Amino acid sequence: MSELIRLLEHARRSGDWGPVSRAIPYLGYMGISADSTSGELIGKMAFEQKLVGNPALPALHGGSIGALLEATAVFELLHAAETVLLPKTITLTIDYLRSGKPVDTLAKATISKQGRRVASVHVEAWQEDRERLIATANAHFLIVPVSDRAEAPESVIGSG
Repeated sequence: MSELIRLLEHARRSGDWGPVSRAIPYLGYMGISADSTSGELIGKMAFEQKLVGNPALPALHGGSIGALLEATAVFELLHAAETVLLPKTITLTIDYLRSGKPVDTLAKATISKQGRRVASVHVEAWQEDRERLIATANAHFLIVPVSDRAEAPESVIGSG
C-alpha cells in the first residue's frame, strides 16, 4: 500500500488531515492544513508574515488565498470522492471579495457536481466571521476513481 493511500485512509477514519498536509511540501510551506473532526472538512491557512502581499495595509497576498481555496477543494475531493490520487486542476476561478487581514484564514469546499472523471467544486474563505467571505472559488478537477487506477495512463496518475 502506498504511503499516500495509507495517509488518506487514516485521515478519512480519524478526521485528522495533518499527516496528508505534511506529505505535500507546498502546503507545509504555506501553513495550509485541514481538519474534519467537527463533522465538516475545513481548510485553514495559519497566518505568517511571509503571506502578506501588501505591507501598507497589511493584506494577505491573493496568491496565498488562492492556494488555500485550491487546497481546500482538493482536500474535499480526497475526503468525499472515491479516489486515492491527487485531483488535477482543470480550471480555477477566484473572486476576491475583500482584503484578507493578517490573521488565520478558513475555507469550506462543497462538491457541486461529480461525474466519473470530472468534479466541480465551490469554495468559500473567511476569517473571523463565516458570513463575511473574503474570497470564493469555482474549480473543476480531473479525478481518477479507485476502480480506474489500473487503466489510467501514467500522465494522469503521476507519482500520486
